[in-house]
Amino acid sequence: MSNNDDNALVIFQKHDNIALLLLNRHEALNALNQELIDCLAEYLKTCEDDDTISIIMISSKGKSFIAGADIKAMAVMDYPQNYIDNFMGDAWHYISKCRKPIIAAVNGYALGGGCEFAMMCDIIYASENATFSQPEITLGTLPGIGGTQRMAKAIGKAKTMDMILSGRRMDANEAEKSGLISQILPNDNFINHALNAARDIAQYSLPALMMAKESINYAFNSRLNDGLTMERQLFLSSFALEDRKEGMRAFIEKRKPNFKNK
Repeated sequence: MSNNDDNALVIFQKHDNIALLLLNRHEALNALNQELIDCLAEYLKTCEDDDTISIIMISSKGKSFIAGADIKAMAVMDYPQNYIDNFMGDAWHYISKCRKPIIAAVNGYALGGGCEFAMMCDIIYASENATFSQPEITLGTLPGIGGTQRMAKAIGKAKTMDMILSGRRMDANEAEKSGLISQILPNDNFINHALNAARDIAQYSLPALMMAKESINYAFNSRLNDGLTMERQLFLSSFALEDRKEGMRAFIEKRKPNFKNK
């Protein structure tokens, strides 16, 4: 099910049970427009319905991950039409609704909507030359697809205020120290390094991975006691998994588990 068409907006590759989606609007530094988002959303739906895929990784072709939204398109928009068209609506947020783990492999610029896009993912791997920013204030506006909310939860109020009110850029080292990203990987063969890191996750039981993701995400939208109740319910339900039995049996027998995603 691979699609290596250099003219496609999204290039799809499958590496064992990892789906790699490469954004391919590099002539515009992969700036987000509705066509690109709609195309990506369709691929995400396909990946979520494919039982042979456990992890989804999103990266890009060219020197930029996503250099923001398409400002030329946004410059002529007005409020009534945006409201009617549901601009930055369901398709934009599908990535945050996907139940399978999603990894953003950020190489180069992740600016504005690109930074927000990366924060919608579950894990962010960044190249050594990755750059993050929410520069909307320099355009007389503010982030509109989660920048003020997700960044504050990721790196705290003070740092978020600094980033968003100044519009300054954050390099990979600062992003890692601040807790915005998960790992910094070498520039050379970055995608291969990211795929190798993803394989460390993809080897495990998909139902268990999905349960763990659901429990972690619940923590960001609930009180501690509610989250602890949710976690315990998911933990107890994992005892219905064949993979849980296999994992514990393999541990006792000192061998590698053979998970079946059941």
